[in-house]
Order: sequence, then C-alpha cells, then structure tokens
Amino acid sequence: MALSVNCPVDFVAINENKIRVTGLLVFLLSVTYLLTATPFVPAFLVVDFYLRAFHQGKYSPLNWISNRVEQMGWIPAKWTDRAPKRFAARIGLLLTSLIFIFAIAALHIAAYWLAAVLILFSFLESFFGFCAGCYVYSLYNKIMQPSK
Repeated sequence: MALSVNCPVDFVAINENKIRVTGLLVFLLSVTYLLTATPFVPAFLVVDFYLRAFHQGKYSPLNWISNRVEQMGWIPAKWTDRAPKRFAARIGLLLTSLIFIFAIAALHIAAYWLAAVLILFSFLESFFGFCAGCYVYSLYNKIMQPSK
C-alpha cells in the first residue's frame, strides 16, 4: 500500500524561495561538517534550527541571511504554507542534535550518516523545492495513528 502524503498546515504564507536559500545554507554547512568534522557546525545548526522551529526565526542567523538575499531582489516570491517548513525545521533540530551528540561522543560514523541524511534533505529542498518533511510527517502519522 502506497503512503499518501499529508503536510501539516497553519494557513500562514511564507516565501518558499527564501526557505530554499536557507536550505542551501544548511546544505553548505552540513558539507562543511563532513569535510572538517568540527562539532561547532552541528552546534550552530542546533541553535539555528531551534530558533526556526519554535517561532523565533527572527533571531536565526541563517534566516537573517536569507532575508537579506530576498531583499536584494535575487529571488522571486513563491508563497507556500509555513507549517511543513516548521515541521522540517524540527526534523533538522533532531538530526543536528543527534549529530552533535554523536560527534562529541566520538561516534563519528553515526554522526556522518545522520549528516548525510541532513545533506540529502537540504539538497532536495534547496535545489528542487522538495520538502522531505511532508513525507516524514505522513510516515509519522501512519505509525502513530494506524488505521483500524
């Protein structure tokens, strides 16, 4: 049986292209982590994802950079609902928290695999506008609310 995709909604519109710029920054930072293995990168991303996931996006450094790019007029506005992006930020928070914990605990293989997942998700969001969060959300709902 195929998984039907359902995204969370909150009926607040945001610029999807600005989110894609943020995804590009996450992608670049995640690749930087893989190349350098410094735990400062996932630590920074934990803080940034936390701010964006829990209604404090105005304090997010990556969001600030994306806002500046948007203000320069380099990206057109393409409106989408905010809730799937916020859910994806919570997934990013979970992934980067685990990456940071595993990096500190010297479990580098596990940290690298999770970083690879983060790289994949941020690459898909940034380059193709594909939000893996909706698929994770649908899978989560299917597991937590099995059909009767």
